[in-house]
Amino acid sequence: MFPLARPRRLRASDGARRLVRETHLTPADFVQPLFVLPGKNERRPVRSMPGVFQISVDVAVKEARELRRLGVPAVILFGVPATKDATGSDAADPDGIVQRAARAIKNACPDLVVVTDLCLCEYTDHGHCGVLKGTGRAAVIDNDATLDLLGRIARVQADAGADWVAPSGMMDGAVGVIRRALDDAGRADTAILAYAAKYASAFYGPFRDAAQSAPSFGDRRSHQMDAANAREALREVALDIKEGADMVMVKPALSYLDIVRRVRDRFDVPVAAYNVSGEYAMVQAAAQKGWIDGDRVTEEILLSIKRAGADVILTYHAREMARRLA
Repeated sequence: MFPLARPRRLRASDGARRLVRETHLTPADFVQPLFVLPGKNERRPVRSMPGVFQISVDVAVKEARELRRLGVPAVILFGVPATKDATGSDAADPDGIVQRAARAIKNACPDLVVVTDLCLCEYTDHGHCGVLKGTGRAAVIDNDATLDLLGRIARVQADAGADWVAPSGMMDGAVGVIRRALDDAGRADTAILAYAAKYASAFYGPFRDAAQSAPSFGDRRSHQMDAANAREALREVALDIKEGADMVMVKPALSYLDIVRRVRDRFDVPVAAYNVSGEYAMVQAAAQKGWIDGDRVTEEILLSIKRAGADVILTYHAREMARRLA
């Protein structure tokens, strides 16, 4: 007879466990989101996201330098403009808040990858992801009018120094329009990170505090995905790749690890997953109550996202996790 198999032999010590570990986290796996707003030396806490702040451009530059020192290779910028209007004009302004932050960060940290969120919800007074047609609560997003505006915003962001633009509104045809706009403007080297499978999720609530982007009426289920659908995600990803996406994203991450795995298995492009605000806030709240070990739970969550197949993880834990891994 064969001797009894004892898998525990390889778990007997910390050294042994580390030697046979299948999935490894490094600071290079992460992208840190930053919420930028006008002003100087501003650092406003986000009530529903302990440890996350709305910050002015000068503070964002300091954060970028620290992230680079820790080995985090990228940031993604979200704007909190001073004023909002029906068409989100600050988003397309060469001197808009995200454009100012992108220029300053690239000047200070040329080797840091700057990703710019490409959506209108942070900039419109109604909080929706595009230009509206109709009036009042009967208004709906005008998909094609929104595409033209997204193309213009992409050019402005690329001119400001964005390495990647990240269309997040799930507008039909957005990636193709943005790719053509960038190429026509001589920005063929600017990459597109498409929010290709973005679900209409309740996990985004704290983000809407941070970006001040909650819709003033209705919701986003007309253009973001139904949580019940998986095959549809593969169709959405295929369309974005066909239109020119260089990388695709699944959002949220933790409740959609099956989608991350399916996308990773089906497509030969880099796959990102967004460990979103609600996922972050639940860990922080439970850790503050002493109900969980926040550091260990965070590591398990991030390992699960990478184990599912994500090449890149956008996470509010990036800075602290990089410090722990250093």
